[in-house]
Amino acid sequence: MKERYWLRVGSGLMAIGLAATLGACGGDSSPMSPSPSNSTATVTITAAGVSPKQISVGINGTVMFINNDSVTRQINSNPFPAHDDCPPINEVGTLAPGQQRATGPLTFQGACGFHEHLTEGAEAFMGVILVNTTDSDTPPSGY
Repeated sequence: MKERYWLRVGSGLMAIGLAATLGACGGDSSPMSPSPSNSTATVTITAAGVSPKQISVGINGTVMFINNDSVTRQINSNPFPAHDDCPPINEVGTLAPGQQRATGPLTFQGACGFHEHLTEGAEAFMGVILVNTTDSDTPPSGY
């Protein structure tokens, strides 16, 4: 009689454990999607230009631009003058000396060219952000 009681208790506990495990997993057979990368990288602006000129972030990452120059700088997406290749870059906008601001989240994979708008055509003030890509990817043309 006692054996039967403990057998029922054990079976009940196993059923509760199994139900809890399936409930925690949602009981759904669909695979979980990977969590987004929220990496942040930094580009510094000086009188000599931007550094680094090429930088990588993950999907949903951002790039912080820091103006260490003594003059105002304006960061925009390529191409000049449309600035429409990577709109999140345009959120940086105008930076006074000493000011810093991040891009919006870069939500797509690819190469995003940027430039300092107030020094149009100056190679030293152009760069590329690789969003979840490899260094071997070809960045877009500057202007």
